[in-house]
Amino acid sequence: MQVESPAAVLWDMDGTLVDSEKVWTVSLVQAAQWLGGELSPAAREAMVGSNMTRTLVMLFDDLGLPHDPERLAAAERFLTDRTADLFAEGLEWRPGALDALRMVRAAGWPTALVTNTWRSLTERALDGIGREHFDVSVCADEVRSGKPDPDPYLRAAELLGVAASECLAVEDSPTGALAAQRAGASVLVVPCDVEVATAPGLVLRASLVGLRPDDIRSSYVESRAERVA
Repeated sequence: MQVESPAAVLWDMDGTLVDSEKVWTVSLVQAAQWLGGELSPAAREAMVGSNMTRTLVMLFDDLGLPHDPERLAAAERFLTDRTADLFAEGLEWRPGALDALRMVRAAGWPTALVTNTWRSLTERALDGIGREHFDVSVCADEVRSGKPDPDPYLRAAELLGVAASECLAVEDSPTGALAAQRAGASVLVVPCDVEVATAPGLVLRASLVGLRPDDIRSSYVESRAERVA
């Protein structure tokens, strides 16, 4: 018998709920300058949705720098501190995101925040977003591997007591969508700064504005049908 409603809704944060990718661009550009170089547009695009470890590797590769552990650690501290300062100034909601969160909660679906941002920064973001929207949250530094690996989504499903294959993930980037798919989840993609190509199992939507319970159910059913076809 076909399941017509997800067991839970799993939300990405950066670029999906809040327009924080622009904040990351500022801190990444400044980190590159601090390291003595200039971040290329191609490298910045590749970093969207990535985790801190992979982002730093891409940054050093883009600048032609060796992967010196001490310098990588110093760059991580700089990037984390600068981003934390910018997060503290406040984050803008993506269009329709707050209403979508409230709708999903009112409809009774369990929810999780599943982000590649580290816990220390996520806590800063949650001060503005509101912890009441989520039953649990999972950050990249709390699992073995961040997105595009499935670990964050698998952990979120585990914490909620449901199977990842019975969840709907809401993402904005190819990296995040791939992580959710690898976890076996259905995926609703609302692109932000990076184009996401149409692919089996991905349901694309232009915006979260006007998202309704029926849209959650239909996205889950459509994605699930393509995954198991």
